[in-house]
Amino acid sequence: MKLIAVAALAGLLIAGCGDKDDESTPVACLKGPVAYEKALEAAPDEVRLDGEAPISDCLTPNQKAGDLTRVGEAMVEAATNLVVQERGEPYQGVAVRIGYLMGAAQRGAEDTEGIHTDLLRRLTAAARYTVGGQRHSPQFEAEYREGFDAGRSGG
Repeated sequence: MKLIAVAALAGLLIAGCGDKDDESTPVACLKGPVAYEKALEAAPDEVRLDGEAPISDCLTPNQKAGDLTRVGEAMVEAATNLVVQERGEPYQGVAVRIGYLMGAAQRGAEDTEGIHTDLLRRLTAAARYTVGGQRHSPQFEAEYREGFDAGRSGG
């Protein structure tokens, strides 16, 4: 009887030691919007938060609500700040950064069973915002697409 209890306890311990790291949010993702903005300066080249975590790794399956909130707030604020910057300095590569952030976020959310859908909607609204609902210029769109494609493929 003791042998069965020990075996059952060992089984529970082994099950509890699963691939938990795949579900946790990297610490670099929780450092706020400035960390995202700084990392995105490398776009369309490889972007890593704190030199280690791709933005797509910030959106994990079964993400804790608190982590999702912090990551979401940081991403949306970073996108908003970049849009403001782009309005003040058009065609200086900022649209590439905005697009990269969107592409990387979509990449990260694709296998998370929809828990990041609201975040993607809010992020899209922030990233694609224009004053008075005007259309973006063709140059903005080209830069945005370059960043988006880079973020989607490697972000």
